[in-house]
Amino acid sequence: MKQECKEANTLVRHRFQEILDTMEADVFALVVGQETDKPLNEAFSTKRVLHADIRGGMPDRTKWPALWQAALQQPGEGKKRSAYIHIPFCLKKCLYCGFFQNFCQDDEETAYIDRLINELKMNAASPGFADPINAVFIGGGTPSSLSAANAGRMLQAVRDYLPLANDCEVTLEGRIYDLVPEKMETWLSHGVNRISLGVQSFNTKVRRAVGRLDNRETVLERLEALAGYNQATVIVDLIYGLPFQTPEVWQEDIQTLKTAAVDGWDLYQLNVYENSALKKEIDAGRLPAVASIREQADLFASAHATLAGWPVSQISVCHWAKSNRERNMYNIMAQQGHTMLPFGAGAGGKVGGFSLMQERDVRRYIQRIDSGEKPITMMMAPHTSVNLHDAIKNQLKLGYLDIPRLAEEYDPRIGELDALLALWEERGLLQRGPGISRLTVAGQFWYGNITQSVLECVNTLLHGERSWTVQKVAAQG
Repeated sequence: MKQECKEANTLVRHRFQEILDTMEADVFALVVGQETDKPLNEAFSTKRVLHADIRGGMPDRTKWPALWQAALQQPGEGKKRSAYIHIPFCLKKCLYCGFFQNFCQDDEETAYIDRLINELKMNAASPGFADPINAVFIGGGTPSSLSAANAGRMLQAVRDYLPLANDCEVTLEGRIYDLVPEKMETWLSHGVNRISLGVQSFNTKVRRAVGRLDNRETVLERLEALAGYNQATVIVDLIYGLPFQTPEVWQEDIQTLKTAAVDGWDLYQLNVYENSALKKEIDAGRLPAVASIREQADLFASAHATLAGWPVSQISVCHWAKSNRERNMYNIMAQQGHTMLPFGAGAGGKVGGFSLMQERDVRRYIQRIDSGEKPITMMMAPHTSVNLHDAIKNQLKLGYLDIPRLAEEYDPRIGELDALLALWEERGLLQRGPGISRLTVAGQFWYGNITQSVLECVNTLLHGERSWTVQKVAAQG
């Protein structure tokens, strides 16, 4: 028996090495990266995915309603669950944004909230809704742009029709401009306990260049006002690589976090999309060129070095907590592949193993809700190894990879990926230990590429599917 296992392991090892050896040079550079003494800046030629994933197949469209109804009959079986609610309205379109859908209009907003409430109510009595919801995320768009009255109606419906867990994290996304007493008090009185704000930069010139309305002083004053209620976790997003955001300005943004009235923050890389308004402004010479990907890597590393000396906790490759109030439950659960119930135009989710996207156009969404149907526009079946993929994505988002545990829990052949980790260790992207391998700062910057490569190598090793994603995320070099 031992001899048979040894022969099987040798065969597997040969198979994985063959995968690496038979890659064409351009594919090898794409998946493994390139040798360099500057891994932070040059480990890969470009960032190739926005969200790492290996998808399953798409069921026959005519079967989607039946598959949704079947999913509604499945109880949660004690597993964690979340809900995502989409608000597709914004007061203003920011130049860098790739998610804009509709400008705010009072009548359309009210009609939309009417239907969103109906959608929440539609399946509330089904077994699939019975188990507790551990996290609700209200995203957009700009949910804080809703009038206080419509926000109150929506939030009350969330409490009426979703079985919220006793410690449910309820997050509402917003912008500083909307932090006025009437709105804040409505959110807090209706159960919002986490507010995530797109600050992007504290620098007034940088903010105004990309369409943010408030100056530095107003941003800090309104954060103080929100924190002063002592009712919710306050999180801010910062983006690195924006126009006029020099390394000195970026360091000032990071230093501001130390005294700002916040409980945590995300640091996101700017992506200049090919057909975006931001690229048009840069091409026309109305805005300066933004940081290249290599320059962005330096900005990320400088922030990381500063934060490493603070009494804060890094809880993912891009997220830090300054107080013990921050749990980041929804985002962590999304990586882990738990059930996510979708509501609203443009909402995405995962139910019964199927990934879902809902009707994006507000008018068509309203029509479909009025006809009594769940407005699904895309449904993908789970990949054969979806649980393994979710475990890999979750681990790497948290900054590590535990190959021995994955091999033990899912398939012993996964252990052969250590050959890939050895290459990445040589190239400065991670540090291997006897169990866990941890991403270096360079590895954290290139986390998306690394995650996609691990998923693709696993898929090839276990299923023989040589499918390499070639996608340039951003227009900047």
